[in-house]
Amino acid sequence: MNKKSNIISIILGSLGTLFVLTILFAGVMFLIAQKTKVEDGSSIVADDNSDTDDNKAAEYNEDSRQVYSETDELPVSEPGSQEKDDLVEIVEDPSLQGDPDNENESTENEGLAETGADEEDTDMITDEKISAILSGMSLNDKICQMFIITPEALTAADCVTRAGDATKAALSEYPVGGLIYFAQNLESQSQTKEMLENTAKIADEINGLPIFLCVDEEGGKVSRCAEKIDEPELENMYKYKDQGTEKASENAHLIAGYLKELGFNLDFAPVADTWSNPENTVIGERAFSDDFAQTAELVSAAVSGFKDEGVLCCIKHFPGHGDTRADSHTQAAVTAKTLDQLAQQEYLAFRSGIDAGADMVMAGHITVSTVTDEPASVSKEMITGQLRDKLGYSGVVITDALNMKAVTDHYQGNELGVKCINAGVDILLMPADFKASLTGVREAVESGSISEDRIDESVRRILKLKLKLTE
Repeated sequence: MNKKSNIISIILGSLGTLFVLTILFAGVMFLIAQKTKVEDGSSIVADDNSDTDDNKAAEYNEDSRQVYSETDELPVSEPGSQEKDDLVEIVEDPSLQGDPDNENESTENEGLAETGADEEDTDMITDEKISAILSGMSLNDKICQMFIITPEALTAADCVTRAGDATKAALSEYPVGGLIYFAQNLESQSQTKEMLENTAKIADEINGLPIFLCVDEEGGKVSRCAEKIDEPELENMYKYKDQGTEKASENAHLIAGYLKELGFNLDFAPVADTWSNPENTVIGERAFSDDFAQTAELVSAAVSGFKDEGVLCCIKHFPGHGDTRADSHTQAAVTAKTLDQLAQQEYLAFRSGIDAGADMVMAGHITVSTVTDEPASVSKEMITGQLRDKLGYSGVVITDALNMKAVTDHYQGNELGVKCINAGVDILLMPADFKASLTGVREAVESGSISEDRIDESVRRILKLKLKLTE
């Protein structure tokens, strides 16, 4: 009995232990199952959230790219966010960036665009003004603007030192572009100021246009004012050649300063010739240098000096008078240089003067024998082909004085002006017979030898320069 009870007790104990183990195993399996379920569920949630964030980021990136391209401003994001990474990609996209080395590129470009627009607007306004003035001018008015003569040629007086009724009557009939004065016209500072001021007022009353009040004031031996009235005297420009561009500019400032004070608004200076021929006497020490490159530097500085003072200047004597042996005042002056030689030598100073802003270029009566048998002042190849086309000069071209023997010995008074205009010249300086020259040009227009459009072309240049005097 006891043995049987013991067996039953062992069996029951084993069953109880098995039951407990079963319960424990089931519990462990349940816990494992729950843990697996939780982990699987978390993974799904995480994947779903990731997809959502990516979609949102993608949508935001597209919006932010659009905003950036339209406003040039980047959206703000929190540090470390996915959006920031995407925005960095936008910033680094070369197609959306300017010059990385120039943070102010956009501002500078806008400034340049505005400046360019302002210049275009100013040019348009100027062109409109010129067209309006031109449309109100008769043929006689327009042709007269193409002459600069002495006050004696205008009034038929022996020597003019005043501007009154005779000047007014003459300018009313012949409204010339300008008057040039010499030492005989200048008695004192006060007399000169009064004469020029009255002349300017008379011209303004007649046609509302400034008149060129001109003088040859180079410094040195060609100084109409300094030689006659109490103005600072300078030596010939050649004496200053080794003192550099600063001295050249300083001298130009000095000359332009006292000319402006007297009432002159145009100086036939600086000389752009290079004294390359020691036998040349007409230019000689009037030149800035005997070296072409140095002349170019000094002429440029001088032009800038005149411009700083607000006095118009004229570089002379194209294509270069420093290599000739003869004096064009008394006979034909010839150079045997080729166009290539001129381009490498004489043209340097004219190009630098033009680049510096010279208001006029004076065409000399110099014959380039390798190109033509005519003086440059009447040669279309030299004025239009070389000065305008090769050197790119689009401003006013004026002749040297047309009473000089280099031209008067070969051309009649009524034909000389016509040849100059057909060559490309804008202003005729001091013809030997003003009225004969004026008549010759008018008859050439009436006959068709010169078109009125060609006259208008020159007058437009002249009016544009005169409008600068009103600024």
